[in-house]
Amino acid sequence: MPQPPHILWILTTQWRAQACGYAGDPNACTPHLDALAAASVDFTQAVTPHPFGPFARAALLTGVPSPENGVCDYYDPLPLDRRTLAHELRERGYETAFFGKWHLAARDPHAPLVGEAHARMIVPAAARGGFEFWEGFESGFQLNDPWLHGTRLPEPTCFPGYQADVLVERALRWNREQTPFPGARSSFTVVSLESPHPPYQAASAGLVPQRRENLELRANVPRGTEIEAKAREELVGYYAHIAATDRAIGRLVAQIAADTQIVFTSVHGDMHGSHGLFRKGWPHEESVRVPLLVRRPGIGPRRDPTSISLLDVMRAQLAWIEGDSTPPRTEFSDLSMPSVVKLPWQADRVWRGIRSPRRKLILNQDGSPWLFFDLERDPGESTNLVSEPACQAEMTRLRSQVKS
Repeated sequence: MPQPPHILWILTTQWRAQACGYAGDPNACTPHLDALAAASVDFTQAVTPHPFGPFARAALLTGVPSPENGVCDYYDPLPLDRRTLAHELRERGYETAFFGKWHLAARDPHAPLVGEAHARMIVPAAARGGFEFWEGFESGFQLNDPWLHGTRLPEPTCFPGYQADVLVERALRWNREQTPFPGARSSFTVVSLESPHPPYQAASAGLVPQRRENLELRANVPRGTEIEAKAREELVGYYAHIAATDRAIGRLVAQIAADTQIVFTSVHGDMHGSHGLFRKGWPHEESVRVPLLVRRPGIGPRRDPTSISLLDVMRAQLAWIEGDSTPPRTEFSDLSMPSVVKLPWQADRVWRGIRSPRRKLILNQDGSPWLFFDLERDPGESTNLVSEPACQAEMTRLRSQVKS
């Protein structure tokens, strides 16, 4: 039996699908991801099942949507008995390792979200999702000088430098330690980067942000308003962190084994002023669509325009290591926000819905239609068709496919 392939997952957060050079964003300097995309299957219609960190991470690692996986509230931890992809791959003989942001532990809801309180909190070994080697942090949004603890760091330790650079170097160090041994097991490594998450004004590894006036905004950002001014202020930092993170990812990809299967994605996007909104939690394209690149040696690069969700990736990964193509997917991907996260700028309601490359239907918590878009003709979601008489029959048909 041939040895199973090594696997590397690169996770980011707040990186929307549209914000990549290979996706056509003129603001995004992503030469390393562009090169990865040129050698990968680019899932151009990938979405997150839940556009908020803990819900999406839990769904990605378990293959089970929130709240069925046990994460319903922003502060809910992943249950200790919940199986993840790490458990599945360990049973298949893999060495498993996790580096970086976890965001699935039992946090103190009264502690400040930004700062060292959550960055230095200890994630117990039993709460690390079944990974044999774990070195990371719960959250805290420390894009520079991160605090890490884990398997070989019993106490939180501050590592100087840009967070993405630090995590990449720690992961590469671990990787080098595994490979020299004859008969070494195949590895499944997750490198979970916090950038390009806010605070967007944080230092970005020496990269100088663009001038605000030079940024090209999406057409659905209201012009001549405070929304536009805020969007430009944020985006200069956002794209600087994208460039810095792309550079770190480039170093990681360049130094791993050439036959490693690579998955690159983000757990959600950011509105950045589109439709007058900011942050995530919203059902719009800027919030729910994410990059998803899969490089599998022996599989040629292509663009895959069919529906896929991060909820499908665990099942697909298990198929990929057995040499299978991507498992069959449904026409629609499920989307939802299981609870309201009471933080500034976030979505103001619980909602659920479905999305295909052609249509998106979003329902309120009581099941009433909130948004209906013809994405084929209106990719910027400029016209909500929920009250259009000609659309009622189609909406009725689609409502029956939305999970309650």
